[in-house]
Amino acid sequence: MFDELHEECGVFGIYEKSACNIAESVYSALFALQHRGQESCGISVCDDGVFSHLKGSGLVGEVFGRDNLKSLGQGRIAIGHVRYSTCGGDNPNNIQPLVIRHINGNLALVHNGNLVNTAALRKSFELSGAIFHGSSDTEAIAYEIVRQRLSCKSTEEAVEKAMCELKGAYSCILMTASKMIVFRDPNGFRPLCIGKTADGAYAAASESCALEAVGASFIRDVRAGEIVVIGEDGIQSITTHCGGKNSICIFEYIYFARPDSVIEGTSVHRARLRSGKILAQTAPIDADIVIGVPDSGLDAALGYSLESGIPYGMGFIKNKYIGRSFIQPSQVQRDNSVKIKLNVIKETVADKRVIMIDDSIVRGTTCARIVRLLREAGAKEVHVRISSPPFVHSCYFGTDIDSEDRLIAHNCRTTAEIAEYIGADTLAYMPVSTLSSLLNDKCFGFCDGCFTGNYPVDVSNAVYKNKFDSKIHG
Repeated sequence: MFDELHEECGVFGIYEKSACNIAESVYSALFALQHRGQESCGISVCDDGVFSHLKGSGLVGEVFGRDNLKSLGQGRIAIGHVRYSTCGGDNPNNIQPLVIRHINGNLALVHNGNLVNTAALRKSFELSGAIFHGSSDTEAIAYEIVRQRLSCKSTEEAVEKAMCELKGAYSCILMTASKMIVFRDPNGFRPLCIGKTADGAYAAASESCALEAVGASFIRDVRAGEIVVIGEDGIQSITTHCGGKNSICIFEYIYFARPDSVIEGTSVHRARLRSGKILAQTAPIDADIVIGVPDSGLDAALGYSLESGIPYGMGFIKNKYIGRSFIQPSQVQRDNSVKIKLNVIKETVADKRVIMIDDSIVRGTTCARIVRLLREAGAKEVHVRISSPPFVHSCYFGTDIDSEDRLIAHNCRTTAEIAEYIGADTLAYMPVSTLSSLLNDKCFGFCDGCFTGNYPVDVSNAVYKNKFDSKIHG
């Protein structure tokens, strides 16, 4: 199974004032969000009520080319998606956008997050005759909206009522023949923001870096529980479900998001610098050089260096042309991928006491390989510092680690035991008590359930996605 943390997807949508080659904008935005999903991607375009879509397995640059982008035609509204998967990810029906044709019209939906009541929703729909083609909760969200739409005057009203039935994490963008509807769960687990281009187009994205990729200026984050409707009459906000406990995933700042993004008023780059400074304060060690594991460990390593006064150095070169190691089909290939993906700069670490900063340890096998690479390059000592607390509990809100027994820190292992397992001279994690200091005052709350086991919503009835995949695949 996986030895790194991965979020499952990124979403983007754009509403133009007039028809244009809108798919090109979505293409650019999905490139900016590629770090959020490298297994599959898709784009759906609406032109005067006619939907066209293109999606497939692979990176954005592999799935889309100049010719097939042109085949999507012109349009005023378009949405796109990049995705990671859990077990059963080879099911093409899980690739988004999900396009639904129903009695009141067409809709297309993209979703980032994970519901905790998917099992109950699926059972309810299946008992009424619905057929599920994939294992993603996006289908359940779409079916619930369609069910509500049958008795509602508008799609936004249907979304408003559907949200009463959806429990867990969802940052979604929905496209109809005439509107783009952006909505976020009442806890705001996953990021979602809106912006506007100089020529008046509105855009929505998982991260602000995607807005910049299409020339849109950041307006604001979508509030937790808010529905934003964008159409001919401009932009409208529905706040029926607002006012709950804000619970943005703290790991967005530690690992998931791109450093140049700003989420809930906090710069991701600044948050990671701060995590490194906290590590230097709480877990100092005498050493010759500080290095970071690309990419999310680099900012934290710089922060550690600035706070400690120990020189910062480039310890690794990362190969940008391969996907993340977990998508390799066999353990042997995963092992080789780590060697291909990361190369040690020997001049930086040879004969030195090295502090290596990384964002997390999951099972420990990847970290152990990296420590071994440093020793083979001549490092005299390797002191590992992790810019997050121990990852000891399951995540039910969109991170792909779904079983506690796969986590090295869960089974009552001490920090010293983990250090021995990964081959480090010493190991230290960021204290849970310091997490709030990563964020500025504009962020009113966050979810740290993966570190503490304290979840903002009830997860007692949550079912892991691989249960649905097992059902689908026999």
